Amino acid sequence: MNILITGGTGLIGLLFIDKFRDYKCTVLTRFPGKAKSQLPESVELISSLDELHDLNAFDSVINLAGEPIIDKRWSEKQKDIISQSRWQTTQRLVDLFARSKKPPKVFLSGSAIGVYGHRGDEILTETSTVKKNNFPTTLCMHWEELAKQAEPHTRVVIMRTGIVLAPQGGALRKMLLPFKCYLGGKIGTGQQFMSWIHYQDYVNAMNYLLTTDGLSGAVNLAAPEPAINKEFTQVLAKTLHRIAIVPVPKKVLERLLGESSCLLLDSQRVFPKALLDSGFKFCFPNLKVALQEMLASTSQDRMN
Repeated sequence: MNILITGGTGLIGLLFIDKFRDYKCTVLTRFPGKAKSQLPESVELISSLDELHDLNAFDSVINLAGEPIIDKRWSEKQKDIISQSRWQTTQRLVDLFARSKKPPKVFLSGSAIGVYGHRGDEILTETSTVKKNNFPTTLCMHWEELAKQAEPHTRVVIMRTGIVLAPQGGALRKMLLPFKCYLGGKIGTGQQFMSWIHYQDYVNAMNYLLTTDGLSGAVNLAAPEPAINKEFTQVLAKTLHRIAIVPVPKKVLERLLGESSCLLLDSQRVFPKALLDSGFKFCFPNLKVALQEMLASTSQDRMN
């Protein structure tokens, strides 16, 4: 399979390319020199979609491009950077699909479970209603609307991504140091649901979506057993043989992070109905088993 990947040097892109080395991948990157050192030699690199007149050469497209959403405080300028980095790339890909005489058969485009907003303990499937009521919902809904414009030309799958847990980076790596130093604890009330997914299940699900013709539209990429924040922190601490005793009050988090604190305080109890109904099998549906596997593999890597 010949795949065009935007955002291929991010955590998910690197993990996917590393696992599925039989695929021929072309990666869009702003930093070809750095990408060359991160990716296998077989990967082709382009620095702009302007280098492509159409997508006839590709069997599929995976759209992962986007400015990291939580690395910087959300000023109006930063929110625009976050938005345009996703929207502009998606629009350019849609235009290229329309220009192709033989377009790729499938378009996997990113989104996030933030599209659901703060929903308490409501079980959220792909058919749950969404509406624009804060920055993440506005960002994701427009991102999805743009991707759907490619539907006349290809099978479009919107990947509503949960918290991807991977020892190589992302949310888990940021959590590990404070927990190891006995500074971990619940956030806010600790009752908000965290919908997570093991990185191996994530990249396997991506491949499943590429090759399963019957799946299209929004697909929740989250494990079937979400955990409330209090439970998550307790399981993580226990796995690390620590105790989670330093809570972060809501008001403190809001002062530290401003508007982006909603990413840690909002509750989304997401269920991957589309994946499960189609026959996808999760290797790590349970949080305790997932964390034990990841942290054990990290320790093993350090020993080798």
